[in-house]
Amino acid sequence: MSNLPAATIFLQSESFIYVLYIIAFALFIQGLRGLAGPTTAVRGNRIAAVGMAIAVVATLLNPGEGNWGLIVLGVALGAAVGIPAARNVKMTAMPQMVALFNGVGGGAVALIAWVEFRHYGSTYGTRTVHIGGELGHGVVLQTGATVQIAGVPVYVAIFSVFAAIVGSVSFWGSNIAFGKLQEIIPGRPISFGSAQQIVNLVLLILALAAGIDLVAGAHSEVLFIGMLIVAALLGNAVVLPIGGADMPVVISMLNAFTGLSAAATGMALNNPALIVAGMIVGASGSILTNLMATAMNRSIPSIIAGGFGGSGAVAGAEGAGEHAGTVRSTSAADAAIQLAYANRVVIVPGYGMAVAQAQHAVRELTKELEARQVEVSYAIHPVAGRMPGHMNVLLAEADVPYDQLREMDDANLEFQRTDVSLVIGANDVTNPAAKNTPSSPIYGMPILEVADSHSVIVIKRSMNPGFAGIENELYFDPKTAMLFGDAKSAVSEITAELAQI
Repeated sequence: MSNLPAATIFLQSESFIYVLYIIAFALFIQGLRGLAGPTTAVRGNRIAAVGMAIAVVATLLNPGEGNWGLIVLGVALGAAVGIPAARNVKMTAMPQMVALFNGVGGGAVALIAWVEFRHYGSTYGTRTVHIGGELGHGVVLQTGATVQIAGVPVYVAIFSVFAAIVGSVSFWGSNIAFGKLQEIIPGRPISFGSAQQIVNLVLLILALAAGIDLVAGAHSEVLFIGMLIVAALLGNAVVLPIGGADMPVVISMLNAFTGLSAAATGMALNNPALIVAGMIVGASGSILTNLMATAMNRSIPSIIAGGFGGSGAVAGAEGAGEHAGTVRSTSAADAAIQLAYANRVVIVPGYGMAVAQAQHAVRELTKELEARQVEVSYAIHPVAGRMPGHMNVLLAEADVPYDQLREMDDANLEFQRTDVSLVIGANDVTNPAAKNTPSSPIYGMPILEVADSHSVIVIKRSMNPGFAGIENELYFDPKTAMLFGDAKSAVSEITAELAQI
């Protein structure tokens, strides 16, 4: 009989632990539901955090759990790094933080898989041995017989190897995404040219071959480490050739990878919390990746193959650039007059607004226009910025009412009755070449059709092209006026001029 107190026996019972897991899963799902809108997002995050805390407690209650000192130390170190980083990050740097934190998750999964292999790798699958050999759990029926020794089930080995490969790809790919977004490495595609796909394919085959050999019974830690290194090279090789324009898709894709690798680790460890949480992240990330790719009229394989986002500007279309005529510039005073006498204004935010941290200035402009009975809304493209929902997060931070935000399809229905569209730092997502020019690299990509507005004002630092590397035909439209300068300063100047009208 056990000498443990009855309360301890109850807390460590399998039934109680599974009840805790079920509660955690319910909170995960409810928290995810809360993220559907900015008014409930904070509460949703807190609900999911409580669920994760319960899942951690449930895991630690398992009898024979590891070294508590190391666990506490790990939690303390993670909190010491993560909390200040999350609280102090600027909203403009949120995409790279998302990429970095996602990579940490993938790296943790890969390390867990490695540790599990060190403990159980020699017992993957089954082995055939002769009498006189190491019998393990085999049963000897007669002298000279051969027996099968049962070890770790094959499915555990498969999931462990899968988690190691995908987790390593996610970690290193996320690091490259972070480097591009942080401008530590160039944002343009970096590749081996036409040989890039051959390199990727060779690395993938090598990683899979090592994994298959391990599952089949190879008990070499050197082989496992080699598999991790090859997967790391694959993660770098996949993300380096992807241009900045495709970065929102890359982030959501790597997020899905991390979720799937975590779910695989949960299967290998028989941990329900990892299985459910990983599948939620993997499924939502996969759906989001598909939505992002659809919004750009791109296939996920073509993005992985290396997207647009080259380093130099190319002719965007016939009729663009030097053949398009002159660009009409304007002043803050003229823009203020145009906005003051409009009935309906649509603001189109882009990464330029994020870089200038102009969201609060934009909110003040909106208030000034609303005081003049001008109807104001915001048109949000799914891939504006550097991560999914980037513009929504920035505008929510500035207390822009959620009901003023319009998704792309809804916004496009309203442009024809819009007096003025004010484009703030958005480039490729407003380029009519996506509709008008079959030779354009962005042809077919759904855009915000601001060219249908009665007039357009574009706030931009210069005429430099966006990440797609092409000129924007919108800038040469006779009804478009360019206000050159920093987005925050330009918007503030317009607001000041409005106050004097």
